[in-house]
Amino acid sequence: MPLGLVLTASLGLAGAAAASAQDGQAGQDARTASAAQSAGAKAKPGEKLSYVVNTATDRKTVERVKNRIRKADGKVVAAYGKIGVIVAHSANPEFGEKLRAVKGVSSAGATRTAPMKAATTTEVGKPVFVKEPKALKKTKSADGQEPLESLQWDKRAINADKAAKIDEGSRDVTVGVIDTGVDDTHPDLKANFSAGQSASCVGGKADTKRGAWRPYDPSEDYHGTHVAGIIGAPRNGVGIAGTAPGVKLASIKVSEPETSLFYTEAVVCAMVFAADHGIEVTNNSYYTDPWLYNCADQADQKAIADAVGRAVKYAQGKGVTTVSSAGNSSQDHATDSIVDDTSPNDSTPVERTIDPAECLDVPTMLDGAISVSASGPESLKSYYSNYGLDQIDVTAPGGDRRYQTPDEPAKDGGVLSTMPNGDYAYLQGTSMAGPQVAGVAALIKSKHPQATPQEIAWRLKAQAKTLPCPESYDPDGKGTYKAECTGVRGNNSFYGHGLVDALAAVTR
Repeated sequence: MPLGLVLTASLGLAGAAAASAQDGQAGQDARTASAAQSAGAKAKPGEKLSYVVNTATDRKTVERVKNRIRKADGKVVAAYGKIGVIVAHSANPEFGEKLRAVKGVSSAGATRTAPMKAATTTEVGKPVFVKEPKALKKTKSADGQEPLESLQWDKRAINADKAAKIDEGSRDVTVGVIDTGVDDTHPDLKANFSAGQSASCVGGKADTKRGAWRPYDPSEDYHGTHVAGIIGAPRNGVGIAGTAPGVKLASIKVSEPETSLFYTEAVVCAMVFAADHGIEVTNNSYYTDPWLYNCADQADQKAIADAVGRAVKYAQGKGVTTVSSAGNSSQDHATDSIVDDTSPNDSTPVERTIDPAECLDVPTMLDGAISVSASGPESLKSYYSNYGLDQIDVTAPGGDRRYQTPDEPAKDGGVLSTMPNGDYAYLQGTSMAGPQVAGVAALIKSKHPQATPQEIAWRLKAQAKTLPCPESYDPDGKGTYKAECTGVRGNNSFYGHGLVDALAAVTR
């Protein structure tokens, strides 16, 4: 599920989730909690589900498990032997149980709770568009700014405007946008787009046909295009400027048609594709559907976290830095109890109380992923942003259109970026914060071509501007988003190691 939020009215979803987490009763009915924890997926006769089967990586085991999949009335869709993840479809209600009993299988489970092509989605509002005739004209102001750059308070916050005067990033570095697809025909993206490193991974198998990476419905699937502009819109005299305007952009589409849900098989495919196609950084502004948190004691959820975790580890080993948005539920990922009443989001959600130590938000809570919280124009935590001591690595501008005011001449507290069909719009969310960090990571990789993902993560944190905890945090004064910031000055639960700094990335 994409983690971008649009319009103030749309943010009631995040507020509802936060209120639910804060107001959940400790003594809730044990039977309800038990039912929620055990909720899983089982195909009914004639209904087909998608599964991931996680095995040992040796060829003999992979082939043997593929044979057992077929014998259990399953069809192998894709096999990623290098990480031991097999994607399969089956209408057998006992498929998951049968495969978990196979020697060499460490976990296996359904990646969805509804039959294939039968999911639902949640409308979160409409973007606020910026339509100015000058936006698409090749012009620059006297000080060298792009036509709409004065509205980009976010770039000034992380010194991206100053960094661009020194180094815009290398054409040898590509950032992969794992998302809803990117409109590479946009006049403010096409110059930096790398078609040879782009694909659709929907369904779990890469499709590299021309245009497969584009949004299904530009009017609805705009998320990836917006993310791409934040990262790498070039300084070409058109529209806006990206954080790393000199690097290349690739699109790896993972969202299902109509539902825009991001299922495990597509995410695994995307991360492996990125690793095998020379992509240095990936941006992941989503959580892997249908579970907001994947619990280790639930077979399906364990398989999801295992499969994506293997893909992240593989990508890291191939030199890919994985940047991930922390989420928009105003939840503390370091607490011992969170109420989740939004999952599964492809069928009927059930309320459950989870322990984040055992139930992971994937991919942001996985080892190897750089987790990013969102800050607003006043460099305070955005009211919707998730947080957590030792859970957040860094923060970046994601916007806060409700409680924080940007500097002049910017007029909107959201983040301005590209939209399909040549448009521009403001959105807010940790989805907008993650790509700021992906852009800075790309600048670091440009300056230090031999840097490993681990070194890039270290540099991001070491170069970040320290943001201390606020004395108190209650944005609306009513306790709706009240949160306690904990930790030390250089590493706290709101901002991690601080606000990323593009200028430091190109000078140190």
